Amino acid sequence: MPFKFYLNRLLYLFLVLMVVISCKKESQLEKDIAKIGTDIQVERFDKLFAESSESDLKKLQIAYPFMFSKKYSDTFWIEKLNDTLQKQLFFEVEKAFPNFDESEQEIESLFNHLKYYFPAFKVPRVITTTSDVDYRHKVIVTDTIDIISLDTYLGSDHEFYQGIQQYITADMNKGQIVVDLADAYAQRYIYRPQNNTLLDEMIYYGKQLYFKDMMIPFKTEAERIAYTQEQLDWAIANESLIWRYFVERELLYSTDSKLPGRFIIPAPFSKFYLEQIDAESPDKLGQFIGWQIVRAYMDQNHVSLIHMFDASTEEIFTNTKFKPRK
Repeated sequence: MPFKFYLNRLLYLFLVLMVVISCKKESQLEKDIAKIGTDIQVERFDKLFAESSESDLKKLQIAYPFMFSKKYSDTFWIEKLNDTLQKQLFFEVEKAFPNFDESEQEIESLFNHLKYYFPAFKVPRVITTTSDVDYRHKVIVTDTIDIISLDTYLGSDHEFYQGIQQYITADMNKGQIVVDLADAYAQRYIYRPQNNTLLDEMIYYGKQLYFKDMMIPFKTEAERIAYTQEQLDWAIANESLIWRYFVERELLYSTDSKLPGRFIIPAPFSKFYLEQIDAESPDKLGQFIGWQIVRAYMDQNHVSLIHMFDASTEEIFTNTKFKPRK
């Protein structure tokens, strides 16, 4: 057989060996992280409030003062307790979350990873509540408290979500809770400079997605970017086309204020202004390409997470030989 055949076979075996070694290292790393053993007790404020009587309300206000805005009087909270629609909301939340065990385990794993990569991280109290389906603020993260609005995770097809656009309700399910928490932490850890160009936005969101690669590896890639698997497959299959579109139209360094709305911000689809592609494409394709650039940067440069988080768009892009998949 020709020498080229043996060379190709040797190269193939080498690549397989490297993949096996890499997988073993990743498996051992995850075992080490799991040993951190974060143990949280989720506080179901939503249940405590729903089950309160008027006479109990004062005790709950003393125990959770930060959950009761001073803008509202006691009368407001009493009326809320007795409101028919609120009672239906509490009922639906209880039906969807009779317990919180699965989500609690995922949150503990997220906290283990945060503690591993950021030793100064302090595990916060985790408190669940309802928010009248305020899907713009599904989670709130602070130094000491994480608040999760369970009525924004009842399931994509829930009747309460009628009138909300489908691309938004697609992420309103319990599997998204830990992803949204990780996203909120990414925003706290990653420095956001004054963004001027599409590439600035792409790299910033690429950093956030890489953060989620590290902090929630137990979630799928599709879940981390809030895609269906079909949407992720489309993005991967068309990566070269997307990149060529950005480069040929000189969009990377453009400061056109419409570009984030077309390729960065969640929407029904990305806007290439090409009828067939627009109809098929998922949203956030600028984020997706930024994710691949940041991944390439981390693969090709021996730098820490913190260094990458603080690195400028120029540093990351010029020190990365990014080649889209064909």
